[in-house]
Amino acid sequence: MSRVRAGDRGAVDDLYDRFRRPAFTLARRVLGDDTLAEDVVQDVFLTVWRDPFAYDGSRGSFSSWFMAMVHHKAVDAVRREESHRRRQTRAGDDLVLSAPTREHDVEDEAWSRVVSERVRTALSALPDAQREALTLAYYGGYTQREVAALTRAPLGTVKTRMLAGMRRLKEELGTVAGASIGGALSGPAPVDGGAAR
Repeated sequence: MSRVRAGDRGAVDDLYDRFRRPAFTLARRVLGDDTLAEDVVQDVFLTVWRDPFAYDGSRGSFSSWFMAMVHHKAVDAVRREESHRRRQTRAGDDLVLSAPTREHDVEDEAWSRVVSERVRTALSALPDAQREALTLAYYGGYTQREVAALTRAPLGTVKTRMLAGMRRLKEELGTVAGASIGGALSGPAPVDGGAAR
């Protein structure tokens, strides 16, 4: 990092050779997509080059800081992708609802959209740790053990966060939660030993 701070481009090449594989592996695990994982890794290395003073050696090792940055940027990318998918889904829903057809039950679709919007709003009101655990489990398809590894939190802590988050969602959503919350979150969360995807 001293070399990077001195403007030595070769130092970034050395860091790249050393950290590209573990960084890509972590990003790929969070994102489930090679192209997005490569983008995240490139973004992290650009961040190191552009702002080498962001790393503070007194707060821990470079590798821990670097991999934490990869993880955070990958989770941000998951959220961006999910937001993009939601916008596409809403646009598709709007087209379906405005199409002159009777094949779909408009009332059911409208209710599903209301429930989904309420779940998204309630999810955004959760504390970051609870929202992150639920997002990775329900939208990312990761098991609780995988969520623990990705967030670097003990498995028991992840289980507690997910349970507390689901309880808060149920309280927030009231009677809507009973039949609809699982569907709005794409089914039950994968449990340890279950299929992640």
